[in-house]
Amino acid sequence: MVEGASKHVVKWVMGIVLALLVIAGLMGGLYVHDALQPVDANAKKGIAVHVPQGASTDQIGQTLAAKGLIKSALVFKVYVKFQNIPSYQAGDYRFTKADTMASMLTNLRGGGSDTGIGTVLVKEGVDAETIATEVQKLHKKDAKLSRKQFLAALKDQAFFKRLAKQYPQLLGSAAKAQNVRYRLEGYLFPATYTVTANSSAEQLIAQMVAKANAVIAPYQTNIQKQGLTVQEVLTLASLVEREGVTDTDRGKIAGVFFNRLAAGMPLQSDISVMYALDTHKTHLTNKDTSVDSPYNLYRNTGYGPGPFNSPSEAAIKAVLNPIDRSDDYLYFVANLKTGEILYAHTLAQHNINTAKFAADNQQ
Repeated sequence: MVEGASKHVVKWVMGIVLALLVIAGLMGGLYVHDALQPVDANAKKGIAVHVPQGASTDQIGQTLAAKGLIKSALVFKVYVKFQNIPSYQAGDYRFTKADTMASMLTNLRGGGSDTGIGTVLVKEGVDAETIATEVQKLHKKDAKLSRKQFLAALKDQAFFKRLAKQYPQLLGSAAKAQNVRYRLEGYLFPATYTVTANSSAEQLIAQMVAKANAVIAPYQTNIQKQGLTVQEVLTLASLVEREGVTDTDRGKIAGVFFNRLAAGMPLQSDISVMYALDTHKTHLTNKDTSVDSPYNLYRNTGYGPGPFNSPSEAAIKAVLNPIDRSDDYLYFVANLKTGEILYAHTLAQHNINTAKFAADNQQ
């Protein structure tokens, strides 16, 4: 009797616990659902929100909650994690209480929209001076964003030191680099950046560096395991970006560069010479490849001072995962017309491959 009664009590308690869990789950679900809805579906008044560089999800959620734009900072944090949102754009925004959490996040990823005057597109493989030319297009709308001021900010060592303090893992090796033209070359990550009426050149550059940090951070452990620095990875990636088109060729070209470095050979990339000359050429002369510059990797062995442009994530991945290194390729040549690339172990074979493409490459 006692044993039977005990079992009955246990079942009764378990039933109550299960019921409570179900109720709690339903209430939690309803709470989350409600928190995702607009605070006031009929609201029309815009509320200004400023998102500073490096703001965390917690900080943004607390700001939105404090301004009454969302119902729960905790739900905001969970929702961001569930949606796997990688990063935000710093800037000035204007939301209303009628906005959903999802719509706010879409804007936060795209860049400030409060007083936007335009965008700056950083394409894969462009250098800092090309980016500065894009910035100049906004000069008529905002005198603080001229080409001259953008390049001056890139040369400002005090500004760089502030960024290096904020992103020590990303910029630690860049801080130690010697003879660089622009210390942040390669760290202005390819993306579209929204510019507001209050944006300065420093703020725009900081957005680009923040994006670079967000993209490169997951690879930091791999970079360290391979005995490389971020500066070295981005330098090779900037060459791979311009030398290869497909992911396979990028990986194989990265393998060639690593093989040449291991053999103590100069990388002999035309991209490095054109950067040294500060010009673009389809064909380089012997005089060009002999130019006296630390960036000329025909004359100098090793990685050189640093990156030559802003590489894509695909190029970074290629450097961290080179292909066919065991094949010991030391040379490659591309058909400029078709994009085909031939690889060689010896200079003699490389010369034969080059001759195959000579006609197309002269056009």
